[in-house]
Amino acid sequence: MKKNERLQNEIEALPNKPGVYQYFNVNDEIIYIGKAKNLKKRVYSYFNKHHDYEKINVLVRNIDHLKYIIVDTEADALLLENNLIKQHQPRYNAMLKDGKSYPSICITKEAFPRVFKTRSIIKNGSQYFGPYGLAQTVNSLINIIHQIYPIRTCRLPLIKEKIDAGKFRVCLQYHIHRCNGPCEGKESMEDYQEYIKAVRKILRGDANEISKSLYSKMQALAAEYKFEEAQVLKEKYELFEAYKSKSVISNTILENTDVFAYEEDEQSAYVNILRTSKGSIIQGFTIEYKKRLNKDKTDILVMAILELRERLKSDSKEIIVPFEIEFPIDGIKVNIPQRGDRKKLLDLATQNVKQYKVDRLKQAEKLNPDQRAVSILREIQDKLHLEKLPMTIEAFDNSNISGSSAVAACVVFKKGKPSKIDYRKYNIKTVKGPDDYASMKEVVGRRYSRMVAENAPLPDLIITDGGKGQMEVVRQVVEDELKLNIPIAGLAKNDKHRTSELLFGFPPKEIGLKPTEPLFKLLAQIQEEVHRFAIKFHRDKRSKKQIASELDSIKGIGEQTKKDLIKHFKSIKRIKSANPDELINLIGTNRASIIYNHFRGDLKP
Repeated sequence: MKKNERLQNEIEALPNKPGVYQYFNVNDEIIYIGKAKNLKKRVYSYFNKHHDYEKINVLVRNIDHLKYIIVDTEADALLLENNLIKQHQPRYNAMLKDGKSYPSICITKEAFPRVFKTRSIIKNGSQYFGPYGLAQTVNSLINIIHQIYPIRTCRLPLIKEKIDAGKFRVCLQYHIHRCNGPCEGKESMEDYQEYIKAVRKILRGDANEISKSLYSKMQALAAEYKFEEAQVLKEKYELFEAYKSKSVISNTILENTDVFAYEEDEQSAYVNILRTSKGSIIQGFTIEYKKRLNKDKTDILVMAILELRERLKSDSKEIIVPFEIEFPIDGIKVNIPQRGDRKKLLDLATQNVKQYKVDRLKQAEKLNPDQRAVSILREIQDKLHLEKLPMTIEAFDNSNISGSSAVAACVVFKKGKPSKIDYRKYNIKTVKGPDDYASMKEVVGRRYSRMVAENAPLPDLIITDGGKGQMEVVRQVVEDELKLNIPIAGLAKNDKHRTSELLFGFPPKEIGLKPTEPLFKLLAQIQEEVHRFAIKFHRDKRSKKQIASELDSIKGIGEQTKKDLIKHFKSIKRIKSANPDELINLIGTNRASIIYNHFRGDLKP
């Protein structure tokens, strides 16, 4: 498969969900990492136009294939993007940021450093963390830091000589206990630097140590009956934990852990790994196994875990899995979480492996369009216990108003798709009045008697648009009268006139279907199509009948002229408003003047 075709298939299969995408070159190196509120739309935007910024065009030309990780929210995508960029440092990320200036967090190089948000990187010895994709992420971090640690917010040049000389005075931040007053020498540089060390750990993602430290200090103060001081630390600890719990992408309670999720279908098994380091997701990867020799899913998962850990050079001492396995390596803790952050990570891995499975099916369908249809038809065969695959399905419906202009229609689906060349319309000939059962009996008898006489191939399944009564009428014709063995199903509608149930067997029984199933959607499509076709035929017939009735009252207009007018104009309204030249061109000057004079006045021949 050509590169462009493969890439197109990968893009078409992308979900409309938030996540992070990764572009790879021909050497399987990550060259760009980006975030998206909608993965499909964002990635598609790279390939559907020529970009003004030439470096983006260069990037696009170098993309060989792509991978992605889905997450729950846009905020999670931002955090994950930041983690992955730090981990992999792709070539193009430094250049390509859509023209935006992304914020970073700066820790100044001073005796008493400041911590603040900035969009400018100044090489003066200060330390920068980021860039972050969204200002609110930075603001949240800055806020949590200043609530937990008494870091100064002023811009005073705090050097020892000026502090000793009493050049500065404490501000409001000191009085509300958000700063310890280093400007007046009320806090030593050593104590202040301890806060800065903790801030650096938070910004690097090493959140667990800080959380543990706060908790142990709180417990120690409580043990010494210093409850007021312990309460202050408790509030900070809870604030910190609340911040960490906002996202499972970063700042979780986990250290180095590998999370595995499993999904399968008839032919393949899929295993996803999410790697975490220091509480942050740093890698996501999915592999596919073709099933052979009836291997149990536990064996496949263990094999995949060993392969993925080897491939990704993982030495994590804990793995999270969705079900019990016998893991052959000692010293590795195997977890099957039921709640908490571990469960959230497992759920996220499960989302990704399920999406990967969907993507693979979509790509397979692109290469083999009949595959999906055959799969759905096989479902029908299994649910109805049919002897063969229903490659040809025929459906019938009646249409009339109080018995007038009664018609019926038959639509044909081949390989799950409408075969409009095989559609048929029927005028009801033997039934007087509104009798749907008798009309159905007539039409089914006419159709299959003719097919038998002409030795035409019969359908694999007949569907009636109605309940048990319609099914029985069709059965009487097909089985009792014509002695044919064709399965018969019925589609019933609810009070909102929507497809609600599939009936099969005699006596008919309801076959359970979910509205979200592809099979249900196909059957609903068949029912809607036959109903549409029958209604359209009925309307056309009534319209022609009404036109013919009005034209019958015009002297000098024969049957052939009426047929020509009906075929061309379709309605009386259009005949009435027709241009004289159009009438003359269609039926000649003399008859055109008769029609025109009848509806609108005098037209001279």
